[in-house]
Amino acid sequence: MRINRIRPDIAVLSDELEVPGIGHLPVNAYVLQAAEPVVVDTGLSLPDRGFLDALGSVVDPADVEWVWLTHPDRDHTGSLFDLLDEAPHARLITTFAGVGIMSCERSVPLDRVYLLNPGQSLDVGDRRLTALRPPLFDNPSTVGCFDDRSGSYFSSDCFGAPMETAELATADDIGYCLPSAVRAAQHLWATVDSPWVHTVDQEKFMATVSALSALEPRLLLSTHLPPAEGRTAEYLDMLAAAPQADAFVGPDQAALEQMLADFEPAH
Repeated sequence: MRINRIRPDIAVLSDELEVPGIGHLPVNAYVLQAAEPVVVDTGLSLPDRGFLDALGSVVDPADVEWVWLTHPDRDHTGSLFDLLDEAPHARLITTFAGVGIMSCERSVPLDRVYLLNPGQSLDVGDRRLTALRPPLFDNPSTVGCFDDRSGSYFSSDCFGAPMETAELATADDIGYCLPSAVRAAQHLWATVDSPWVHTVDQEKFMATVSALSALEPRLLLSTHLPPAEGRTAEYLDMLAAAPQADAFVGPDQAALEQMLADFEPAH
């Protein structure tokens, strides 16, 4: 994992996952060094990713007070229970639905849970964190997080985009990529991750975009995009156009067999 310290109080624990035929998908977790330290998501559920080691270079896990789980998909929960073991005072911020989904795989200690619904806020000592569901999401329990001190919005899967290389996927700023390439990749990701966007009521969808716009976030921090500062208007415009983006159609069995054949060594 790569550690990107993008602000004195925000560090990105940056990982990536290669998706054949699509690119390198960023997979970020975040450390918000508030008066009561907050970890936002906990990385991939794959072996040997080094999440706790990376976290320990930023903050002592025992000092973590809050773990904000944007939703319980496996690219967000990789080190969740290990972190709860290492951070005995930490509370897990999620929703009732989030607890239910996680409980299908492993018991969640309810005395460690803090349920926070969209629209509700939490004081973490030197700032308030407000829950807001992002306009695009792939899990019904998804809740993003707005930090009123840094002006950052932790957007979960929303704004994600596969990158051309692993280096770009783990970069400390999206500015290393061409804006036109980012927009195309964001629309690709939107249609992969939130295919319902093609059937959504446009007026209701735009209301969710407006709700995010009203917060005036200066920094967009997605799980699946390098940090994006000063690009809020541009990316909200991207969201507005997402329902009209081309629908994603994945490879079929014939394409899979061709890919497997291409992987075979030449004789």
